[in-house]
Amino acid sequence: MTADITPDRAPLRSWLPGFLALGVIWGSSFLFIKVGVAELHPLHLTLYRVATGAVTLLVVLAVLRDRLPREPRVWAHLVVVAAFGVALPFTLFGFGEQRVESMLAGIWNATTPLIVLPLAVLVFRTERLTVRRAIGLGLGFAGVLVVLGVWEGVGGSHFIGQLMCLGAAACYGVAIPYQKKFIAGSAYSGLSLSAAQLLVATAQLAVVAPLVAGAPPVPTGLSAKVVASVLALGALGTGLAFVINLRNIRVAGASTASTVTYLIPVFAVLVGAVVLGERMNWHQPVGALVVLLGVAVAQGMLGRRRSAPASTPATPATVPAGR
Repeated sequence: MTADITPDRAPLRSWLPGFLALGVIWGSSFLFIKVGVAELHPLHLTLYRVATGAVTLLVVLAVLRDRLPREPRVWAHLVVVAAFGVALPFTLFGFGEQRVESMLAGIWNATTPLIVLPLAVLVFRTERLTVRRAIGLGLGFAGVLVVLGVWEGVGGSHFIGQLMCLGAAACYGVAIPYQKKFIAGSAYSGLSLSAAQLLVATAQLAVVAPLVAGAPPVPTGLSAKVVASVLALGALGTGLAFVINLRNIRVAGASTASTVTYLIPVFAVLVGAVVLGERMNWHQPVGALVVLLGVAVAQGMLGRRRSAPASTPATPATVPAGR
């Protein structure tokens, strides 16, 4: 995101339903991943969901009479963004959820803005490090340690699963500032760039998945709940949700739309507890609150209203993180 494109004082009823729907869709994505990896290799799950999302956005492009990018330079940059913004993190969340609860994966997704900021400052030079942001990063790091429960020792499958989910968030930390620096200023719409990004990610996964995990299983051989989960992840979580997010940005402004970051782990925890009967240790939700506090401080959400956010977790042209 660069700046708000509409005032944050837009009528609540004009954007709140879409805002809540986005929180539910992206928060529920971790449940669908958990269901999917019960029968599918994480690479196969990612391939199916990304291909479904690509088809969904291509249909939307056709309906809106938009078009894919035509510049080779943009496609070259999309190879990097597709790998770090889609293929790798989606797959890592799949591997992670073979070892940890879906609700915990949703919590780790909330660390994305904290990983984006230092990379944006130190590597891509798209942001400046201020005292407020440094304090937010410190709080967020403390929250990560609490979520991990480092005082209990490290190691084991559960700990490795958490590191995989953290690694997924770290991938977004590369993709988001990279896209902001090299792609976000292009003349193409966010919808066009995201459809292209998913097409590139589908091609990458179509090559890698068979080499690593073998040929993808025929969808007719999967259970109905897994097929439904794949469709929900692709058509809803990666397709429809992106359209809703663009509308939220247009109607409510970038800073308001970006606060869906705080809703996603809430819905992930609720859905995981209600549908899957998952439970957490006390320190995981406590750590999550500290992480979200760090995100709020780093993004300037706790101070006075600004016309533009200091930093946001995604750009309009990005398939939103980890959902």
